[in-house]
Amino acid sequence: MAFVRVEQRNGRLAGPVQVDLVNGRDGETARGIVTVISNTRRGTGPSRDEEATAIQWTLWGAQAQNAARYLGKGSRVNVIGHVRNHHYTAADGSTVYAFDFTCEELDYLDSKAEAEARRARHDWVSEYDGAQASRAQAAARPAPRQSRSTAQ
Repeated sequence: MAFVRVEQRNGRLAGPVQVDLVNGRDGETARGIVTVISNTRRGTGPSRDEEATAIQWTLWGAQAQNAARYLGKGSRVNVIGHVRNHHYTAADGSTVYAFDFTCEELDYLDSKAEAEARRARHDWVSEYDGAQASRAQAAARPAPRQSRSTAQ
């Protein structure tokens, strides 16, 4: 299968980074999904048309965790990665063709002040931080007591 490099420049996140943990070869690893929208202008003069391109990218490991922690809806980014074409058979028996975009490099374009202002405006707490907090609370709870059976 051919390796195709894809670059998406000066895009904005359409929503927060969605992170979940999946089982991999080396145990659990973080997988992040993010949609990046970039606008391009075609034509010249007053008849320039704006065209939006939205790509759903998959991030892995520490890159997914950091993106969830520091990026939010509207954050400006550059993304470089690769695309893979695959197909599968759907439940109704039809063949479905799809593209997977995997992120290799993710550049954060917002300054620290812009990112903090966005968080303050939206009272933003990332989905990743919320999941980490709930795991920490669950780990801090004492284990339920087990009753001992006296019957032998």
